[in-house]
Formats: sequence, structure tokens, C-alpha cells
Amino acid sequence: MIPRRAVATATAFSAAVMACALPTAHSGGVTGADLDEVVVNARRIPLAGAPRAASEGTVFAEQIRHRPLLRTGELLEVVPGLVVTQHTGDGKANQYFLRGFNLDHGTDFSTSVEGMPVNMPSHGHGQGYMDMNFVIPEFVERVVYRKGTYYPELGNFSAAGAAELRYARSLRPFMSLSRGEDGHLRAVSGGSLGALGGELLAGLEYDRNDGPWQLPEDQRKLNGVLRWSGGDEDAGLAVALMGYDGRWTATDQIPQRAIDDGRLDRFGFVDPTNGGSSHRYSLSTTGHLRVGDGTLGFDAWAIDYRLQLFSNFTYAINAEHGDQFEQFDERLVTGAALHYALPVRLGGEDSTWRSGIDLRHDDIAPVGLHLTTARLRRTTVREDDLRQTLAGAWTALDSRWTPWLRSELGLRADRLEARVESSLAANSGSAGDTIVSPKASFVIGPWRDTEFFAAAGRGFHSNDARGTTITVDPIDGASPAERVTPLVRATGAELGLRTALLPHTQLSVSLWQLELDSELLFVGDGGVTEPSRPSRRRGVELGIYARPLEGVIVDADLAWSNPRFRDADPAGDRIPGAVERVASLGITVERPSGWFGGLRLRYLGPAALVEDESVRSRPSTLVNVEFGRRFAERWSLRAGLYNALDREADDIGYFYESQLPGEAAPVADRHFHPVEPRSLRVTLELRM
Repeated sequence: MIPRRAVATATAFSAAVMACALPTAHSGGVTGADLDEVVVNARRIPLAGAPRAASEGTVFAEQIRHRPLLRTGELLEVVPGLVVTQHTGDGKANQYFLRGFNLDHGTDFSTSVEGMPVNMPSHGHGQGYMDMNFVIPEFVERVVYRKGTYYPELGNFSAAGAAELRYARSLRPFMSLSRGEDGHLRAVSGGSLGALGGELLAGLEYDRNDGPWQLPEDQRKLNGVLRWSGGDEDAGLAVALMGYDGRWTATDQIPQRAIDDGRLDRFGFVDPTNGGSSHRYSLSTTGHLRVGDGTLGFDAWAIDYRLQLFSNFTYAINAEHGDQFEQFDERLVTGAALHYALPVRLGGEDSTWRSGIDLRHDDIAPVGLHLTTARLRRTTVREDDLRQTLAGAWTALDSRWTPWLRSELGLRADRLEARVESSLAANSGSAGDTIVSPKASFVIGPWRDTEFFAAAGRGFHSNDARGTTITVDPIDGASPAERVTPLVRATGAELGLRTALLPHTQLSVSLWQLELDSELLFVGDGGVTEPSRPSRRRGVELGIYARPLEGVIVDADLAWSNPRFRDADPAGDRIPGAVERVASLGITVERPSGWFGGLRLRYLGPAALVEDESVRSRPSTLVNVEFGRRFAERWSLRAGLYNALDREADDIGYFYESQLPGEAAPVADRHFHPVEPRSLRVTLELRM
């Protein structure tokens, strides 16, 4: 259950918001995608845009810039109902939770930055691996989010939802320096200037952190971006260079039994040599061009990516060498997308026909799994060269039949081709698959500033290509292994409404369902995921966005879901790691006097850790706070307090067998990664 105190707090703030009435209101958090902010003089926040579901929206920079972010990945928590945690070192991709999914590192939630995909298929650590460490939050102008399978333009990994991040075209030059506890140091500098008839945006970030761990994390991160953009409504172009390099030491999840008997501290470790390094360098372009009566948009990208990751989740089942393993992934990703939108007349009413194609090729050489001791390779379990191409085509007709009825009917088709050359010849081969996904949405209204939504459609995620050609277990090279389906179908539906009837407030409600033909589950002894049973999730989401006072934004989200396996199995029907309840409350303040700040309360509910629900994870309630003051329009000083209530909680929990040094046999136990204790960071910023 959600704690009564959290519910009472959210309710009190919501009631205060609804009771306020002042002369200035803005549109914002739950509006449709790709819209400029609208300022009006009225008691109500008007509905704007043309969303296809109540769970779609855009978050602008004004809501982002004062969010207290402990980690870069928490930027995605602007998506209502999405929670971001970590189960090991912060240099690694985060753990994501949404709509009853433990999304692992991104399997069913797709993200793009400046038109480039972030998720990595057939990845060395996990399918759909989504590492956000290359993003610089200060440069993000907006986040467009969509949840569900109803959007023709969204393809792989988007069954639960998707987010699109766009950087600002122009940005006032600035420099900032942050210092904090546990060795935290962060320096960011950037800005834009006119160049070649457009805007040249440049930025650099350096981040260092040891964390509260007994084994210092020694995280080092360097980010850079150089982006030129120019044009107008008829033609525009942007070209971006981005670079990220990071390395870290990791304290992986630890067993509860070692905490209970005093062998380990909550912030202790078992293997001091875990950790990794990663880089991501990219060149991308995005733009649009007026063609006839329509608009042609395009994106193209090339990404050089590498990850070397050392993990040890079971510790010492191999008493002689230990259980550490290395996952290695090096790839070149290239791709492009074209989309065209054309206004048409249908039945005497205005409509828009949209269509597009997208292509992505991953040249992975190699992707490998190796057994290691203190980061030295002992045995190669498997090493593969892999080439994977995913092509998609889609079309949609958006029609307004009457002033109060509009619809979108769409169709998407995707084709996957993969070729695997394995160190074990029996596991080499080729695989291909095609999936067709119909989509539909209907919108009724607005009546009295209220719209009603109904949407349904199919989506998919791909499985690791290595699993589509496997024939024998690479551990022993002989035992038969079952192949997986290359593309896994997802079917979803949603009913919802959004209303601006209450003063200075937008309210959205969604009732949704999503079925997957195959679930992905975490395997503790290998530290990887594998396909499992078909599943069904149902849920309800409530979102509130309000401006009770000038310069004050309040948002609150409540999400409940019912995740279950659909087939009959004596093991049980609960999906391990699937969180059922999530809640958040946020306040952002920016006053003319120069004071500003933000507060975030986040509740992550418990989850079954095994199919029969005999073991459950512990819920957590965290509060992060930021407050500061501007001086002379150029200088600002702010402080961030993270886990302000100093709660002793878990970022994530698992249940599996492990064996600590000195133990005679493996023990089934709860394993967890603790939430960081209360910490303070102070930032000084100069704007030119």
C-alpha cells in the first residue's frame, strides 16, 4: 500500500492547488507533444495540442531546470509514473520502472536524444540497454513522452512507452560548479552564439563522484556537445557532435543475510574489482523541408559505442576463482528516418496524412561474455560478431470528423534481419522476422475543457539476436538450447480523459491494459535477462498539473498496476520485480525576487520477487529538495539535499541464490542495492 503520509501530502497539495485562483495561467505538463508554451490571462489552463491518448504529453525546460537530480537518468522521471533507480555503479545504465514493468535497463521503453535512438539491441548486458549518462540536463529544452502501443511512428522497445529529448536551439552562456559530500564534483559550461546564419550550441560537462560506499565508486564522466542549427518553418537543419566517456568502480547488490549477521555494512561490498568503462561518440543530423503542401522531416545518425562491464552477483560459488564475469560490447550504429505530413480534405473536413520509414543497422564486433577474476579473463563463455538490421514503415491518417470528434488510424510494419558469427560454430546462423502493428485512437471533445480518449494498438520489442540462432548451451557446448522469437508482440488499449475544468489545473486519468507474448526476467546467477512467460498488465494512472501562483508549478502522479503472467504454472502468476504502485509529488518555484527551488517526493511500491509472491521487495519513499537565489541577474547559488529524510531504503531488490566466501553452499536470499543516504550538494553558477 502507498503510505498514508504520502497520500495525505499529495491530497493536501492537490486540494490547495484546486482552491487557488489567480489571473495568470499557462499550458504545460499534460499538453500534447511538440507545442510551444501558451500564456493566457484566464482562470483556467486551456487544453492544447492534439494528443492521441491522455497519457501523452510534453515537459518543458521550466519544469526541468529546478528538479533536484541525484543522477542524470532521473531526468526521465519527468514522465509521469516512471521511476529511475540503480542496482550497481552509476556509470552503468539505470534501472527503470513504469506501468508494472521492471524495465531492466530499458527493454520496453524507448528513448531518443536529438533524433538518435538510445536503446541498444542484442547488448552485452541486457536487451534494450539504455544508458543516459551522455545527456547534459542543462541543455534539454523539452521531453516529449508517450505511453502505450498506439503510435505508428514508434517501433522497437516502445511497448510500455517512449521519450524524446530535444536540446535547446539557443542557450544563454553559463558556467557552473558543484561540490558535495562523498567526493562529488561537477563542472558544466556551455551556451550558444550566432554562426553561419544559425545558432552554434556548445557545452562541456565533467562529473566525479565516490558515493557513500565503503569501496569508493571513483566515477569519472566527461561529456561534450557541439550543435549547429538554422532555418525557419519552411526549411531547417541541425547537425550535432556528441561525445561521452565514463569509468567507475561498482558495489553490486549485496545479500541481506550478510547485513543481518554483521558481515557487511549496508554500503559494503563483496568483490572490490567490479566496475567498468563506456564511451559513446555520435554524429547526427535532423531537419525538415516544406515539400508541396506538406512537410518532410528527416533524421540520420552514426554512433560509435563501447562498454566493458565487470559484475559479480553470486560472489563465490566457484570457490577457487570467484564468480566475476565480464560483458563486452563494441559497435557502430547507423540509421536514418524519413517522415512526411500532408494536409488533406476528407469528407469536407481537415485531415493530415502522415507516413514514414526508418532504418537502423548495428554492426557489433564483438559482443562477449567472459569469466574473470579481478578483471582478468579466465574463460570465454561466448564471443560473437553480430550484424542486425531493423527496417520499419508506417502510415497514419489523422482526421477531424466534427468539431468534437477526431481519430487516427495507423499501420506499422517492421522487418528484422540478423546474422550471428559465434565463437561456438553451432550457435552461428541467421534469423529474420516480420511484424505488422495496427494502431487506432479516437478523441471526443472538448466539452467544458474536457476531452475523452480511446486508443488501442500493437507494438513489439526485439529479443537478443544471439538467442535467435542458439542451438547449444555455450557453458558446456553440448546441452541443447531453445531459440527465442526475434520479435515479441505487445497488444495494448487505453481509455482516458484530460480536463482543464478546475482553476489553474489540468487533470488526466488513464485506464490501460498491455499484454506481452513473452516476458523478460532477470537471472541472478548470470546477471542477465531471458525470455519467459506471456504476461498481462492492467492499471490506472492519475496526473495533476497546476499553476496555483505565478512562478509556481505543482504536479502529482499516482499509478497503480496489476502485473500478472497469463499462463497457468504451479510456480505462480506474479512477475518478479514488477512494481504495482508508484506515486510522485513535485513543486517548482521561481519568484521575481530571485528565489527558486524544487521539491520531489517519490514513492516506489513493493514488488513480488518470486512468482508465488512469498518474497517481496521493500517499498521506499524519498524526498529530494533544491533551493537557491539569483544575484544581479548573473550569479546564482543553490543547494540540493537528496534523500532529505535520510530514509534507509532500497533502490532495487532481487531474490536468488548466492554464495559468500566461507559459505559451504549457495543460499537463496534477498539481494538489494541501498538508496544513498542524505547528502548535500552546492552549486555556484554564472550566466554571461
